[in-house]
Amino acid sequence: MAVINCPSCRKKISDKAKSCSHCQIDLVNLDEEKLAAKRQVERINKSQRIMTWSFIAMLMFCGGFLFYYWKNVQPGTWQYYLSVGSTVIGFFIYIATRVQLILLKRENK
Repeated sequence: MAVINCPSCRKKISDKAKSCSHCQIDLVNLDEEKLAAKRQVERINKSQRIMTWSFIAMLMFCGGFLFYYWKNVQPGTWQYYLSVGSTVIGFFIYIATRVQLILLKRENK
């Protein structure tokens, strides 16, 4: 009995298994078309998760920036640190999600 990688989720399973214990894919009736469709759905879901985080980051950035200028926040107050922190964290998360999307698109080519 050997250990192989599942063709769908890439986790270790037995070569005698009829279905993956991790992702529950049926290994007996698996063909290349079903596997390609499952991978495409997983790629779309991953892209959507990254886009959701990108949207949250943009909201953090804009919210902190607008709060800082609309409320005329004075340096040294907790509102100042909160607005600047939100702006900076939102900016870096947004850049990180954009890099992830670029890498995901390159991976799909």
